[in-house]
Amino acid sequence: MGIPQPAYYIFKCEQSAPPGMPKPSCVTPQTQDIFQHLASTLMQQGVMATVQPIRSSCLNRCSAGPVMLVEPGHTMYAGLTKEKIERIVTEHIIGGNVVEEYLIDSEMWDEPISPADMKKQMGM
Repeated sequence: MGIPQPAYYIFKCEQSAPPGMPKPSCVTPQTQDIFQHLASTLMQQGVMATVQPIRSSCLNRCSAGPVMLVEPGHTMYAGLTKEKIERIVTEHIIGGNVVEEYLIDSEMWDEPISPADMKKQMGM
């Protein structure tokens, strides 16, 4: 038997726009330790071996940040805080139930479109 693959991958946006830029950031002085809190929470819950937290670059949902994407499931959580992270780990990652009230607005995160369909829409 081999080493099991992770059950979940959590992509936490770590994009920080330079001061004075109009684009909001997922990492600010107030939110810079959220990724570390995510990793610590996974370790404290004893599930780090089956959940892979990943620092990602921009996930293109800047105005809803801080954001993170949970795979499988294409689940995007927005407006993250340490308290929200703890509940997401407990209820979603361990319990298997998406925390609906922390999801990004469906206007900003609609159903995926396949690359083939995108090419058709673009007239290519």
